[in-house]
Amino acid sequence: MATHETVLVTGGSGFIASWCIARLLNDGFNVKATVRSLSRADDTRRVISSAVPAALNEALTFRAADLESDAGWDEAAAGCRYVLHVASPLGMDSPRDPEILIRPARDGALRVLRAAIKHGVERVVMTSSVAAIAGERPAGLHDETRWTDLKAKGVLAYPQSKTIAERAAWELIKTSGKGTTLTAINPVIVLGPVLSPDFSGSVTVISRLLSGKAPGIPNFGLNFVDVRDVADLHVRAMLAPNAAGERFIANAGFLWLSEVADLLRENLGPAARKVPRRRLPDWLVRLVALRDSSISLMIPVLSRRVEYDATKAKTQLAWTPRSAKDAILAAAESLIRLKIVRPRCTKRREQL
Repeated sequence: MATHETVLVTGGSGFIASWCIARLLNDGFNVKATVRSLSRADDTRRVISSAVPAALNEALTFRAADLESDAGWDEAAAGCRYVLHVASPLGMDSPRDPEILIRPARDGALRVLRAAIKHGVERVVMTSSVAAIAGERPAGLHDETRWTDLKAKGVLAYPQSKTIAERAAWELIKTSGKGTTLTAINPVIVLGPVLSPDFSGSVTVISRLLSGKAPGIPNFGLNFVDVRDVADLHVRAMLAPNAAGERFIANAGFLWLSEVADLLRENLGPAARKVPRRRLPDWLVRLVALRDSSISLMIPVLSRRVEYDATKAKTQLAWTPRSAKDAILAAAESLIRLKIVRPRCTKRREQL
């Protein structure tokens, strides 16, 4: 569809944001994208151009703005009808001081919202996470009515940051939103095709398996969704009147990591020859986690099935995502195609 409306997308160089921008450009919107430095604009444009016709590049412009600074946000929001606030610090590791993640996530969201309200933006769609829904990882099936209990024992910095940032955004809209409405999108692990080596930390799950950096398979599972479907849900939430004031989980399904490994071997042939087969007992994973913070993130979900219900997005916004298997294979195939991962036979066995 053709439109002259302008959408601001924050964190324009990121994995989800890049696909949101591509979707918006293909739908005929003008897009302003924020990057922390304009020195990143040309590379970001080049990456996004691989997913859109060349003629649409003229509809994309860049503004410099950082989540931890007031500078640039006023200019970025001016003239925009919608905002997709995708930028947020990622938390694949757990810092000792949670404020390292909490401060930019919360304060950045408030900066974006204040600029949007000032300039009369109609709808802000905020990329939150299921970490704000069940960040303490309780077993069971969870929906958008649930919030992470920040008082629970062992809640890591990343779930804290996503929960605090989203709650702060809802409170600001409630007290000072004027005519601006807010919608939150809460994705699970986001996979799908990467456009460049600068991809989301979530794709590391697949790259570690393909490259042989994971010598075994721990007994834990994850929920997956394709990045293209996350972008689609953002746009649907941006335009749908009934999305105002709502949260929407983006999830295509749950798989145990052993099932992910089997899927890669079954579909990628020789390219998956380094995907491990050995199962790791829980006690060994806990031992390794004592010296590897990235491993420690999986401890709360060892042998525990935690799932998220995306029925609301499907029924209220007619969202129809690809399967989790499709998202996994698309990620793997793109990593191989772009030579980010180079699977090959090797006698060297990397240690966990």
